[in-house]
Amino acid sequence: MKKICVIDGQGGGIGSAIIKRLKEIFEETIEVISLGTNAIATSQMLKAHANKGASGENAIIQTVKNVDIIIGPVSIILANSMMGELTPKMAEAISISPAKKILIPLSQENVEIVGTIKAPLPHLIELMIKEHIKGEKDV
Repeated sequence: MKKICVIDGQGGGIGSAIIKRLKEIFEETIEVISLGTNAIATSQMLKAHANKGASGENAIIQTVKNVDIIIGPVSIILANSMMGELTPKMAEAISISPAKKILIPLSQENVEIVGTIKAPLPHLIELMIKEHIKGEKDV
């Protein structure tokens, strides 16, 4: 069974939307692990039916070593993003994880990604699943 880790911070809204859609499509054929930069984000993602969840720096650093796919907004690889919630150690651990990273081009940071489309979150989630997850073997 594929282990998919969804990382989010602040209110957990992006992560919750991703998890909800993943569970609608794949049900229990995948394990979804929610990792929040804070307890509120984790709680919201668990309400979206993640299989399990944890919060904080050490949880993120340890968990991303052992998952198949990491999903989150682009800010999960930017040190000190999410109003400082995402620490440099978290960003490094996510970046060097052997897991495939699927990043949603949404950011409140002063970062622009050239070549991305401007679309609402639900459309970006559908595109992510269609082009980057549904084609995965064993998912």
